[in-house]
Amino acid sequence: MSKLLIQGGRVLDPGTGIDKVADVLLVDGLVAGIGSDLSADGAEILDGSGLIVSPGFVDIHAHLRDPGQEYKETIATGTEAAARGGFTTVCCMPNTDPVIDTRATVEYVLRTADATGRVRVLPIGAVSKGREGHDLAELADLAEAGCIAFSDDGAPVADGALLRHAMEFASISGLTVIDHCEDAGIAAGGVMHEGWVSTRLGLQGQPAAAEETAVARDIAVAAETDLPLHLAHISTRAAVDLVRTAKQRGLPITAEVTPHHLTLTHEAVAFSQNGSNGNATLLYDTNAKVNPPLRTADDVAACVEALREGVIDAIATDHAPHADYEKACEFDEAVFGISGLETAFGLCMTLVRSGDLDLPTLIERLTAGPVRALGLERSVPGLGSLAEGLPAGQAGAPGDIVLIDPEAEWTVEPERFASKGRNTPLAGRTLMGKVVATVYGGEVVWAEEKVPA
Repeated sequence: MSKLLIQGGRVLDPGTGIDKVADVLLVDGLVAGIGSDLSADGAEILDGSGLIVSPGFVDIHAHLRDPGQEYKETIATGTEAAARGGFTTVCCMPNTDPVIDTRATVEYVLRTADATGRVRVLPIGAVSKGREGHDLAELADLAEAGCIAFSDDGAPVADGALLRHAMEFASISGLTVIDHCEDAGIAAGGVMHEGWVSTRLGLQGQPAAAEETAVARDIAVAAETDLPLHLAHISTRAAVDLVRTAKQRGLPITAEVTPHHLTLTHEAVAFSQNGSNGNATLLYDTNAKVNPPLRTADDVAACVEALREGVIDAIATDHAPHADYEKACEFDEAVFGISGLETAFGLCMTLVRSGDLDLPTLIERLTAGPVRALGLERSVPGLGSLAEGLPAGQAGAPGDIVLIDPEAEWTVEPERFASKGRNTPLAGRTLMGKVVATVYGGEVVWAEEKVPA
């Protein structure tokens, strides 16, 4: 019988309403008890004094690139990055090579995660074969193999009839379709948000309407079918307003937002650098090139407000690691994406520091929120919470826990990332609030050396 006792931390679990200084006992990988002065013979001890003790974070939108793009990331490196970022569950997107659209590929992902993964990996299957948007993948077979949702992420489901059929077939397995909301015709050729920054830089912009028209279409399909639909990486005020109205109508819509869309604007694309002659040169940061693009300050404020209100259900990283050379090129030619697992919590803590979000809400949107959005408790009972088991005689929640130092300052150093992807616009930035230890299944899978035992 394995035992781990975390002593004296502030236990913060919005999913069960716990917020108190207490000990947490894990037995055989499950939460066995939460209380004062707990003890357990033979238990490994972690000192949580001065730390936040919360359920492990759940990321419902990440790209692990395996199979087929292991030069960008592997399941081993991606889950190590997740552990360092406090994520104990990672839902991986299907835009791999081959695409996760067959039982064999799902089984490969699960087998590889079991052999090399540091944390739990839950695969998301493709909606259409090859993510080409023409023919439905074998959704029932993918669900049976272990997929927890379906998405053609990176490629919107442009055919409304196909989306509807996918939602109908997914519902048979009790699963949800996730859509990348983008009207490809409106967005075509856009490499950043269409606005004054794109005009000044001479870059083709992607209008906000590209997202908003797709969100409106998706909500209409959900209303017609009364079936759940999850909207990926919402980024504009108008899209937020559409989601808010849909929820007020009682439609089964859920949505996510990324840390970068909560904290960065399109101005991050450009920065000035003084040359040897003293003149400033305007440079383009390809590490800030993402899809959907970074938007305006007003859009950011709308997303933060929606997250705080619960209109947006979850924070998801959209972790998108790339090789260095894929970003070290002209802006138009650079690939989209930010490597975000290791910076997500620290970046979101800027909202807590500014007073725009309180810490319990942030923790909820990283734990219970994403679990609820995709119904993940069906696959992993108790996920995203610290629900107690023993001594009540019931199985407790998974022993997935993150220890956080909310006052720790640290500097983003991409060269020290566990992820193969060093592509982040945050290099050199100082953040406050840091994950210092991560426990998965009752075992410490990552900890800073300074964490006392």
